[in-house]
Amino acid sequence: MLPDARQAWLSAQESGWGDPIRSHRPGRLAAQALSRAREVVAAAVGARPDEVTFTTSGGPPSYAAVAGLARGRRRTGARVVTSAIDHSSVLDAAADVGDHVAIGVDRQGRLDLAAWQTAVRRSGTALAALQVGNHQVGTLQPYAAAIASAHSAGVPVVLDATAALGRIDLAGVSGWSVLTGWAGAFGGPASVGLLVIRNRARWRAPYPADGYQGGRWPGLPDVPAIHAAAVALNWWLRSGRGVGERQRRLIDRLRTGIAETVPDVDIAGDPVHRLPQLLTFSVLGVGGEALCAELDEAGFAVASGSAGGDSSSRPSHVLTAMGTSTDGNVRIGLTRTTTDDEIEAFLDALPPIVFRLRDDDDPDEPLTTPGGTS
Repeated sequence: MLPDARQAWLSAQESGWGDPIRSHRPGRLAAQALSRAREVVAAAVGARPDEVTFTTSGGPPSYAAVAGLARGRRRTGARVVTSAIDHSSVLDAAADVGDHVAIGVDRQGRLDLAAWQTAVRRSGTALAALQVGNHQVGTLQPYAAAIASAHSAGVPVVLDATAALGRIDLAGVSGWSVLTGWAGAFGGPASVGLLVIRNRARWRAPYPADGYQGGRWPGLPDVPAIHAAAVALNWWLRSGRGVGERQRRLIDRLRTGIAETVPDVDIAGDPVHRLPQLLTFSVLGVGGEALCAELDEAGFAVASGSAGGDSSSRPSHVLTAMGTSTDGNVRIGLTRTTTDDEIEAFLDALPPIVFRLRDDDDPDEPLTTPGGTS
């Protein structure tokens, strides 16, 4: 969590805020805090405050976004169009609630826009879903053009802004019907999710509703955590541009350094049109879990498998859809405090770990060095 968000959360815990739908003073104070938080999120995504709902984290808001639109448009049809590299929660929801059509991507992870446009124009399409930027490889999608084509076909769009919110200016993006996000991605509490539903959207709650948040998400909202999430997002809206520029430079250094020092490596994603903080690469002939474990021992917390909760023992569905190697894949997500020295330390540590793992896996094979000799 951002220091400002952590302090806001601690202060809110001691504030005595109550149930926000009650008329007593603690309830009114909680309702005011919720209203202020909604204003921050609404400004970030170009929505109205009354369209913002706070949820739990993880898959539930993604499921609610997809299933709610499918339920509201069931008379239109059952087809749900997504990209092949959307978050697993979106793909699972699409398969669960309708006739799922997954549109392919190129080797850099960019949506086949022509195939998307054809799919959303087909009769019986209830909704479409797309990411702003991919959670694993960072590639930015042609989301504005994709939304426009779906909108012209009368098909509502679920826009996953999780990896982009606070880093990409989304206030001017229009045409979507439901937007999802997660506070943990921008330094807020990991327990807070975002579900922004346009008032005009034909969305119906796919679960029993109650009196909270207009019946869009059940249960008493965690107001201190929501307040902290808004503080974190507001920090990114003020300071995120500078952080993003520095992170982009650090990722560029990683892309160049890994390619120069590790043979037989596949660096995934678009090198230019991408989110600033993410990088995924695959090392041929090395297990991803083994590589991540060695890097963890060296002081670097990285991940393997798909982003977003998939088991690291399973091949990444994102890399598979891109047609790139899934062997030895490593996902790096920079924090706002990552330094040049940490990047250089990683680049120093990675090559000998890779060479050792390759040598252990195939002791009879000559060890290849960065210079290309054996």
